[in-house]
Amino acid sequence: MNIQKELFKLQNKKYAEFQAKLTPTVAREKFIGVRVPDVRKLAKAIYKDGAYEDFLKQLPHEYYDEDMLHGLILSEIKGYEVCVAAVDEFLPYVNNWAVCDIMSPKVFRKHKTELIEKIKEWAASKETYTCRFGMEMLMSHFLDEDFKAEYLKIPASVRSEEYYVNMMTAWFFATALAKQWDATIPYIENNKLDVWTHNKTIQKARESYRITDEQKEYLKSLKRKWLIN
Repeated sequence: MNIQKELFKLQNKKYAEFQAKLTPTVAREKFIGVRVPDVRKLAKAIYKDGAYEDFLKQLPHEYYDEDMLHGLILSEIKGYEVCVAAVDEFLPYVNNWAVCDIMSPKVFRKHKTELIEKIKEWAASKETYTCRFGMEMLMSHFLDEDFKAEYLKIPASVRSEEYYVNMMTAWFFATALAKQWDATIPYIENNKLDVWTHNKTIQKARESYRITDEQKEYLKSLKRKWLIN
């Protein structure tokens, strides 16, 4: 199967323009313009047929849509160790938030003990999208029944000048406030985040329907001002 040809069969040029505007870190000519449901369907078919191993080795890919397909194929891999190895091989080539965020390996749900250690490694990375991916996996898998208050230290310890890292940290803490308020609110009360991330967390939390009106008002009172030298 020529996977690139299969993607071009699904091309929508207007959608490519739309995607390019949402993903400014990627050059316009890198977009084929395949809608995510179609990429997802193709990923499932390729994985089911077992025709994906050569494609996963073809790094870097030429097109954004190939990267999206790669991330979605990784999400289908059933063996934990094989999946983690494939994710580690791919992460250095991820150069935008959309590809980073599309990866959500199903096998991770069954391997929480091993996963949390790997998350610590990813989140500590200086590479923008490796760090972002680690925090996203923490948000996806460890804010519900597997939550431990100590896990909040992982994203709180991240310091970066990268917008897409800090935005993920804010998204994480806003979600944590919605799901684990009592454990999370001290991080805001005690200014454990940098000012931008702190205020963005409050903004995103106050936009959430899962945060009560009373909580929103309290969060508003905790906003911090920028210090200008």
